[in-house]
Amino acid sequence: MTGWDITPSGVESILSLVGLAADDLGKDVKGYGTSVQEAAWSAGTISGPYCGTAPEGPVSAAVANFVSNTEGQITFIAARIKKTMDGTVKATTEYVEGDLTMAARAQREASKAPTPAELHAVEQPADHNGGGSSRRDRSGRYTAVHR
Repeated sequence: MTGWDITPSGVESILSLVGLAADDLGKDVKGYGTSVQEAAWSAGTISGPYCGTAPEGPVSAAVANFVSNTEGQITFIAARIKKTMDGTVKATTEYVEGDLTMAARAQREASKAPTPAELHAVEQPADHNGGGSSRRDRSGRYTAVHR
């Protein structure tokens, strides 16, 4: 890389758009969970005479297996979005402060796959919708703002 040409206001604008998209994705994932439960229930049960709770049918079991098998991938996507946004804020802050070495390091770190701890962090319920953006604090530094 021969040089950097970053417009902090442009970064802020893009992070805001990514935050909105992440909010939408979070809503879709929540809706996905509800829709999958309804699909599994609507797929029916084994019909016929039985005592007690109706046994689960094969389609319902397949839907449940699909959800179980894709849960980690959805968590990974959420962690990747968060890590990328946080890394972008950090790299832009370092750039604004004139430390290109630290900006390059922050950019490299943001491009790595999320760690198990980062995956676990996005699985925890939060009092926000999972999106975020950035803003400058009083000192002019960029900080991540999660909604």
